[in-house]
Formats: sequence, C-alpha cells, structure tokens
Amino acid sequence: MKKILHILLISFFSFNIVSCDTTTIILGAAGGGAAYWYQDDITKWYDDFSKEIAATDETEETEKSDTRSEKTRPIFVAVGGNGTIITSSNGTKWTRKPSGTKAKLRAISYGNGTLVVVGYSGIILTSSDGTIWSKKVSGTKKHLGNVTYGKNTFVAVGNSGTITTSSDGKTWTIRESGIKTSLYGAAYGNNTFVAVGNSGTIITSSDGTTWTKRKSNTSIEFNEVIYANGSFFAFGFKGVLRTSSNGESWTKIKSGTTIGLLGATRGDSTFIAVGNSGNIITSQDGTRWTKRKTGTKKHLRGVTYGDGKFVMVGNAGTILTSPESTTWTKIKSGTSRHLRRIFFKFIE
Repeated sequence: MKKILHILLISFFSFNIVSCDTTTIILGAAGGGAAYWYQDDITKWYDDFSKEIAATDETEETEKSDTRSEKTRPIFVAVGGNGTIITSSNGTKWTRKPSGTKAKLRAISYGNGTLVVVGYSGIILTSSDGTIWSKKVSGTKKHLGNVTYGKNTFVAVGNSGTITTSSDGKTWTIRESGIKTSLYGAAYGNNTFVAVGNSGTIITSSDGTTWTKRKSNTSIEFNEVIYANGSFFAFGFKGVLRTSSNGESWTKIKSGTTIGLLGATRGDSTFIAVGNSGNIITSQDGTRWTKRKTGTKKHLRGVTYGDGKFVMVGNAGTILTSPESTTWTKIKSGTSRHLRRIFFKFIE
C-alpha cells in the first residue's frame, strides 16, 4: 500500500512541474506576439505602431495582439524596372520574386487580402503572399502610375487621365475621370479618393467612379499624394507641396527645397518626402520641413515605414534604411534596376 501511495505522489508532483513549464511557455509566446499588433486600416498609415497600451487595458490588449500576430506577417514590397519585384520581412534582407512581366512596375497597394501592383502598358499583377504573382486584365494599355485601396475598392490611375477600379483586384472596370492629363499619385482617406498628376492636376471622388477636378493653384507636376495625420499631402517637382483636409480645398506649404519630390510617407510621427539626387525633407507636423542628408546621390523615388524603420528606394537598386529618419544605412537590394516605389503591410 505504501509503495502504491509513493508512486501516486511522484506522479502528482511530476504533473504539476510539467503544468508550470507549459504555462511559462504560453506566457512567453504571448509576450513576443504583442510586437506584431497592427490595426488593418490603410487610412491610418501605420501610425498605430507608435500607440501605447494603457496600463488598465494591458491584459485585454495583449490577448488581442496574440490572436492577430498568429494570423499576420510583415512584408515590404518594392517594385521597379523590367518587371522587378523584391520582398523582405524586415527591410534588410531582400529576395527577388518572379513577376512574369518585363514591364516597368510603378506602385503597390493592399486590400481584401490581395497585393496589387500596377505599371506600364496597363499591367496589373496580384498576389496573396507576395511570392506568386498573376496578371489581370486592366482594360487599358495606358501606363498606370499608382494604385490605392479604400471603401472595399482598388483605384488605379495612369496616363491620359486613365482610371480603372476593382473590388477584388481581379476584375477591373474603366472609369471616366473627366480629364486627359496623366495621373501619377493616388491615395484614400476621409472617405475620399484623391488622384494627382501632370500640370498640377488634382481630382477627387467619394466612390472611385465619379470624379471632380479641384484647384491646386499650380501648373507644376505632382508625383505623389498621401493621406496622413488627418490630411492629404500632394508632392511635386520644384519642391511643390499642397495640403487639404477634405481633398476639395488645397493650401500651399513651403517645403524648403526646390528639388523634385517623388515619394512620401509618414511613420513614427514623422513625415518624409524623397526626391532627386538623394535629397529628402522631413517634418513632424507636415507644415515645417527640414532638409536631410542620405549619403547618396541617386534619385530616391519611394519611401515607407514599417518594422520600426523607414525604408527608401531609388535608382540603380538603391535601398536605404533608418530608424529615425536622420542616419541612413545602405542595404543590398540584389538588383541594379531602378526601384520606383516601396510598400509595407502586415498581411495574412
């Protein structure tokens, strides 16, 4: 009888030891998962990375973070000439992906579980994971310069005022823009689509179908438009910069530079606009801008923020990264092709 009790006691203590170890492992996993929390809302442009969790809500938020982190992963996607698509999980190590095209690729967006890339000759490519890409019929042969996503709709814009839209990235419909000037930038925010382009063109739409021309008070070409911190910002050649809260009325802002501004983003409470000859400008509020040095003379064409760093791309495969927008490190991209834009997202 004593022998039997002795065996039972050993079994009981062994079970508790295993249970404690298991609990420790689970708690450890929860702590790591919180680093990957992300609110899937393109209109916020990654601002949620800088938000802190209130102490009173820490337990509840951590549980939500764990669930989200198991389903998502970070991905940077850069596109450029000769059908170039390269991807990275951290902005440092890059891998070339087969795109199935030799066309110049210009921009990337994400929505409805789908990555969409657009480029020359009406090319549109889609992917669910950034690795396998397939061509879609865009309905146009015009060069497409940019694409954005909002209200469950992709909107791609391009030469001669071309606009084509899709709800899933697969089937596209040509829309009437009411203009013939080329469009190079597109963004969504405040329930509004905004497209910008040649000759100071700015047009807006509430649904991606019906478009209205707006006054920018400039004839200089816009290359990019973003929505961040509750406002739209349009960037162009000669340092031209305009801003609007609703997309209808636009105000001039002094950028402090005369360089061509080709791409822009906001992350970690900082705006960055990049441009010709390796020049960039930064701002905390979008109104007062400062010139920064990058250490390169290559034209910089795109910039994004993710994984705790800014990543810029440009001519001849140039990639630069920085954790705070002032000190930049050159990264090997694995390509010598011109890179036009870069995009970051947590995807499923």
